Amino acid sequence: MPKIMLLTVLSIVLILAVACGGGKEADVVVETPETDHMVAQATLAAYYIDAAIRAGMTKQEINVALGQIAGSTVIDEFWVSDENGLIDYTNVPGVVFVFPTDPNSGSQAAPFANLLLGGETVVVQGAQPRESDGALFQYVGVAGLDQPRIVQVGFDRR
Repeated sequence: MPKIMLLTVLSIVLILAVACGGGKEADVVVETPETDHMVAQATLAAYYIDAAIRAGMTKQEINVALGQIAGSTVIDEFWVSDENGLIDYTNVPGVVFVFPTDPNSGSQAAPFANLLLGGETVVVQGAQPRESDGALFQYVGVAGLDQPRIVQVGFDRR
């Protein structure tokens, strides 16, 4: 895929991410237009990752693009794993994170393991304090398109 086409895809993803909203006020998981938008944002991210990889973008280029999207939309974090749960792509530099691969492990991120195992295609988690720092965040994840992976978006709910 030529770079100009890739930039067009990135522009479309950015426009759709802005259009999807994803406000900051909800703290419970119910089916609402907001949670639907969050799922849409994670799905768009999955399509972007698939297209970027097929276009030959480097990990650094993808991470920069994710940072640009996060910097100009309501999406605060992107966490995209490999098939083992290890983060491949993110807009949060310097953090090493591995999703658990056992959905019953008891950690905050455990429900997302179902995306790796094929048991779920979408996981919506209610806002809760993050285990790492206590900040109130909400996470939504979808299964990857190109391989088993978790494609997660996070929203700061403080």
